[in-house]
Amino acid sequence: MLLETPIPNILHRGKVRDTYDLGGGHLLMVATDRISAFDVVLPTGITDKGLVLSRISAFWFDRTKDIVPNHLICLADAPETAKYIEGSSIAGAITPEIARQAMVVKRAERIDVECVVRGYIAGSAWAEYRRQGTVSGMDVGSGLLEGQAFPEPLFTPTTKAEEGHDENMSHQEVVDMVGSDMADRLEETSKAVFKAAHDYARERGIVLADTKMEFGIIDG
Repeated sequence: MLLETPIPNILHRGKVRDTYDLGGGHLLMVATDRISAFDVVLPTGITDKGLVLSRISAFWFDRTKDIVPNHLICLADAPETAKYIEGSSIAGAITPEIARQAMVVKRAERIDVECVVRGYIAGSAWAEYRRQGTVSGMDVGSGLLEGQAFPEPLFTPTTKAEEGHDENMSHQEVVDMVGSDMADRLEETSKAVFKAAHDYARERGIVLADTKMEFGIIDG
């Protein structure tokens, strides 16, 4: 089980992923077997969780690349990975066990907004609705039932907290952070990705109730 990557000079350790600088504008992003629930990293993990997570991520990055370009170059156990890893300061520490749970990606300037799209009223959205009749502070009407589809998917962004809980953001708060044009692009792109993923899953008998995305800027 891989709970922490034994590679020196870590660039960033998130709740689940460990990230390393390969140089040349490329990063190694390792999906560990750590579990994060309710913004807390649990003391135990799940064997091969990182392997599955990396494969699922690569699948969706490939499937949605025509909607919005992404940072994925290749899975780290692919043959083409060698040219990105060879010569880096951490090349000797990347074992096959680590590589199979990792991706080589382009370095991006992160936009500190977590872009949540909700197609159905479930989870924390349902809990808020039961308490105060709103979803992310928005009036969504009365009489909704748990699991009911919204007429149109809702964009409910949050802050990206390094520790503790993410907080809901209003549209104006997103505008204040990133500007009006970028705020609109984040919402439109998030909804387009959600629709593509939702429709793909629905055709296979799976309901994608909501999802979360993060975006960044590469080369300006």
